Parts: sequence; C-alpha cells; structure tokens
Amino acid sequence: MALNPREFWQRVSDGIAVQDLWAQLRADAHSSYQFYYKEVDHEPLERESGWKRFWRIAGGLFWAMMIKLSPGRRVLLLIALVLLLFPVVRLNVGDHEFEAGPLSFWGGAVLVVLLALELSDRVTMKRDLEIAREIQSWLMPSKPPSVPGVDIAFATRPANTVAGDYYDAFFRPNGRLLLVVADVAGKSVPAALLTATLQASLRTLAALDSSLTELVSQVNRYASEQSLQGRRFTTAFLAELEPATGVLTYVNAGHNWPVLQHTSGATERLETGGLPLGINPASSYQSGCTTIKSGDLLLIFTDGLVEAEDDKANEYGEQRMLEILEKLQSASASEAVKHIISAVDAFVGLTRQHDDITCLVLRTT
Repeated sequence: MALNPREFWQRVSDGIAVQDLWAQLRADAHSSYQFYYKEVDHEPLERESGWKRFWRIAGGLFWAMMIKLSPGRRVLLLIALVLLLFPVVRLNVGDHEFEAGPLSFWGGAVLVVLLALELSDRVTMKRDLEIAREIQSWLMPSKPPSVPGVDIAFATRPANTVAGDYYDAFFRPNGRLLLVVADVAGKSVPAALLTATLQASLRTLAALDSSLTELVSQVNRYASEQSLQGRRFTTAFLAELEPATGVLTYVNAGHNWPVLQHTSGATERLETGGLPLGINPASSYQSGCTTIKSGDLLLIFTDGLVEAEDDKANEYGEQRMLEILEKLQSASASEAVKHIISAVDAFVGLTRQHDDITCLVLRTT
C-alpha cells in the first residue's frame, strides 16, 4: 500500500513532535555516551589535554563499541569504515593504472547488513525479555488486597524490560497483612532472577507460624545462599499490619527509610531493622512498631525513586519527595502514587531511567 509523505512520516515518528524526537535523541546519545565511557581507560586521559585528549577519548569510545560486537561483526565494521574512508583505490600494475571506485556505496551496504544483524539479535532478545516480563508480572499482585479501612496502591517501572524490584501485599495465617518492598542489587535479568527466588522463598516462609523477625531471618539465610558471597544482596522493608488497630510492626533490612506522614503534619521514618538480606546469614534483626491512624499515609519506595536524575545528573532527592507528600493529605492511595510518579517524571524529563522505580502507598480511612 502506497503512503503519502505525511502518512510515511507519521508511521516513522509514531506521531511524536519533532522537538520531542530531538530531545529523545539527545537523551539517548547522552545515555549511550555514559555507557561506553565507562569502558574507556581513564588513566592516560589525566595526562592529556586539548586535541590529544579528544582523540584518546574518541579512540577509547570506538574500541568500547567494537568489543561489544562479535569478532565477525567487528571485521564487517572495519571493512565498511575502510570503504567509506577510502572510496577510491588506485593500483599500479606495470605500466597500467587501475582505479576502483567509488566504493562508498559498498561501505554503506556493509553497514546496513551489520545493522540488520544487530537488529535481528535485538528483536529476538526483546521478545524473550517481554516473555520474562510477563512471567515476572505474574509473581507480583496486579491489584492490592481488599482490606476494610485500608487503602493500598502500588506502582513499579523497570529501568529495562525486567526489574530487580519486588513488592507484595498479602495476608499471613495470623490474620495480619504483610507488606513487602525489596530491591535486589543490580537490574535487568540477573536481578529479576533473584527477585523470583526471593518471592518464592518469602511466600513459602510467610505461610509458617513465625514472628516477623523470624521470617526476615529465615529469608536472609535463604538469600545468603543465592547471593554469590554477598555480591547480590537485597535491601527490603517488611511490615505486618493489624487492620483493626492500625498497629504496624516492621523490619527494615538496609532499605530506604519509608515515610509515615501523620495527619498532624508530623513525619516518621521507619528505620529499625538490620543489614540487607544476603550479606551475612547469621545477621540478627530488630523490629520497630508504630501505629497508623485514620488519614495517615505510609510510603514505601525503592532508591530508584529518589535517585532519579535529570539531564544534568541532578538527583530528584528525598526533599522533593517529602514536599510532594505534604500536598497529598487528602489524596487516595492511588492518587498519591500517580502524583509521586508524575513528579519524578516531570523532574527527569526525557532522561533515560537508570534504575527501577517502585513505590507502595497505604492510607487508613
């Protein structure tokens, strides 16, 4: 089916305005530069300045990109660059001179072939990751449990297709509501796999008749067996709520301190607990206790929320988060989640998200 220029552009751009496309390209370029720059040897750069420094950085970035390709594709890239940089080749054989060219067309063709190969890999990987994300979504609740007098909402957004953040809310056999927000060190597939094992072990152990501190200790011992000698630890916040009284017992295992915003205007940070899960199997944990009264708001979040960065590498920070919470005294849990995420999005703009973001809001009514 033939497309007119307007329809063609709509299909290519998905209807995104030109200024937004340009902003996305700048954000992607900045993110890609940071990604490859990590691979550059910085020690020689400290001794250089001016153009020498520029060419060292350019060479380091080029090599960083090269080593991401398979050996065969590195050769293809080199062939394409040679054909583009030297489009005409002259050979002298005896008394005869031969000229081959222009070869730039073939250089471009080789680049297109290389792009097609890389795109094929990307599409295949993306399809597999989409399946992994679908499986991961099954492991976490799509909607909060129904609790009389308690309003709960949550939201999560991975930095990549799958996430290392985990949240949950379910009743234990003792009738208390267990709230969980956890963050496995790292992101993407490795963190997602450990998130799945954490969810399975927690759900199994929570079905036993044990106190909250015993539950956390048991999960910690299991996490230590899977943590690659502490390199894949997990920060977590676990709490048990008695809906009838509003009493909240909690353990903070190295996690960002949740915020309990009281209707009086006072703010309470929930920090009692111990080390992150998976560092030391013999770690002991203490529990804290507080009471959530009618109208109070509890926010549990992962570090991706407060460490979100704009295009100048400025962090969103906890102060901005606390200022937003002060404006949500009459908002429902779902409204509060939307306002919090929207505030972060407005701050970072089109800058690519570099860490998973998860938040759980609980408000008593």
